[in-house]
Amino acid sequence: MAAMKIATWNVNSLRVRLPHVIEWLTQNPVDVLGLQELKLQDADFPHEAFQALGYHVAASGQKTYNGVAIVSRHPLENVTRGMLGYEDEQKRVIAATTRGVRIVNVYVPNGQALGTDKYAYKLDWLQALERYLRAQLTAYPLLAVTGDYNIAPAPEDTHDPTVWEGGILCSDAERERLRALLDLGLSDCFRLFEQAEQSFTWWDYRAAGFRRNLGLRIDHVLASRELAANCRTCVIDTAPRKLERPSDHTPLIAEFELPAA
Repeated sequence: MAAMKIATWNVNSLRVRLPHVIEWLTQNPVDVLGLQELKLQDADFPHEAFQALGYHVAASGQKTYNGVAIVSRHPLENVTRGMLGYEDEQKRVIAATTRGVRIVNVYVPNGQALGTDKYAYKLDWLQALERYLRAQLTAYPLLAVTGDYNIAPAPEDTHDPTVWEGGILCSDAERERLRALLDLGLSDCFRLFEQAEQSFTWWDYRAAGFRRNLGLRIDHVLASRELAANCRTCVIDTAPRKLERPSDHTPLIAEFELPAA
């Protein structure tokens, strides 16, 4: 068996956070890293910085907003961008295969507020993601879906349910869409293991959110049945959130045991 570490991190501008990402990969040489919210065009992606560490990259960028990328220690094959059959000018989905594992990296819309056009777009987008992942699972038994889902799955994934329950990121409709993804046969890797209470991946920049641990768990690695059965750990690394000018998110890392090639 061979280990494979798969991580996800919303960097909230790769241009600003590139030194943090390179430092983190140097100290934590994961096999795959899904990045979200690049906020730069493909022409501006810093390929050389990752190549210097021995990583391959596939990106789908967009000026100012959105953008996703997959960074891998091994070559990336069958790279696709977007969701087949769903027209969307926002760059939120990229997929590739490495070492026999299909990686789908997503940046789910935030939704802004209940009842808004952006909320309706989020729910529609998540329905499209369900259709897309159903097809991906048929083609790829070993599948990991990394990303910023902008959904806290349960009350315990918020620092204060009385503040968050029923609102954006925690509404019934959003959680139903996430459960529909799990019902496809995907597992929330973080919840495969006993975890400390008040474990989060995002904290607001305001009101000393990180220092006071006023966070949400909205970044996830979902894994297909075959892959989840071989998941050995899933942990949150809060160290990058302590850096100067950090992203408001921090990395989540899942480790799997794969059959030796």
